[in-house]
Amino acid sequence: MIIGVLRERFPGEKRVAVVPANVPGLVKAGHTVRVESGAGERAGFPDSEYSARGATITSLAEVLEAEVLLGVRWDIPPEVRDEILAGIRPGQILIGAWDPLSKKGDLLPWVEKGATIFALELLPRITRAQSMDILSSMATLAGYRAVLLAALTLPKIFPMLMTAAGTLTPAKVFVVGAGVAGLQAIATAKRLGAAVSAYDVRPAVKEQVQSLGAKFVELELPTQAAEDQRGYAKELGEEVYRRQRELMTQVVAQSDVVITTASVPGRRAPVLITREMVAGMQPGSVIVDLAAERGGNCELTRPGETVVEHGVTILGPVNLPAEIPHHASQMYSKNITTFFLYVCKNGQIALDSEDEIIRDTLVARGGQVVHAMLREPAGQPSQ
Repeated sequence: MIIGVLRERFPGEKRVAVVPANVPGLVKAGHTVRVESGAGERAGFPDSEYSARGATITSLAEVLEAEVLLGVRWDIPPEVRDEILAGIRPGQILIGAWDPLSKKGDLLPWVEKGATIFALELLPRITRAQSMDILSSMATLAGYRAVLLAALTLPKIFPMLMTAAGTLTPAKVFVVGAGVAGLQAIATAKRLGAAVSAYDVRPAVKEQVQSLGAKFVELELPTQAAEDQRGYAKELGEEVYRRQRELMTQVVAQSDVVITTASVPGRRAPVLITREMVAGMQPGSVIVDLAAERGGNCELTRPGETVVEHGVTILGPVNLPAEIPHHASQMYSKNITTFFLYVCKNGQIALDSEDEIIRDTLVARGGQVVHAMLREPAGQPSQ
């Protein structure tokens, strides 16, 4: 098959879907790889590296002739989307990140073109799919980057330091949510010398938190499953969140840095840090809200902006992996090429509805939304 790799057009996006190191694997499997000129430059991968690995560097028009198009973000704003959309044809296969649960309406122009769409955010959390899991890969980098942002913003250093001028106590970092991003934030903060504590609604992650050298904060909350059957976080209800906020208030007040990571696919992020809790923090403290794109875990968060309230700085970063585009692209490329080679059998894309990896990621085909979670929101009846 002919595989096309697009230059990203989402504002601020610096990643590329496929890096040169993964081109030989695709070529060895019998595929031809076309890369749009300049696709990898912002991530540190010049055209010459792709050519050296067996890819053809060409124009957008020739890339759009490919049978399969690989991209990082397909939820492109209309003003920069149309030049790609105009070249999409029925049966063409589009693979990447679509944010389908939050931006269902943005799917329809692509669906109406008759494209076969795979959304990698919908991969099931199973062992077989781990090497394709873009959410975990990108969350790892977001957790790392969040700590660096906090360290640069905090008017203190993270580690304890004993000098002739006196002893400096370590900064106190509180991580809310011990998923992939949270665990990476814990590990990074510990390496920088902070005193780290963490909380998660899932008691089972206590050992993981402690294994990284952090203290696990235990809050007595109503017992309730925090994950759905697919392994993703689910809403717990306002009463649980209210009680959670009450119990966390003291911990937040004692922290120099709070990093929040709680989000639910397709829903607004739960508000865990209220403006009253922010007012109770020491001036100079920092909150890094990794759920900013979903509305934020802090009541005062504004996506993409820095807010200062009561002397506390609240960072609402968006698309953090794009700020580390070289390694983010390496990880994403491994995920997407592994997925493609999994679904492409004997030169054809397999659409086996019995395979949960294929079933859960296949969003649309033949001009119809086919994913059970998306049909009704897309204006199509459930099957």
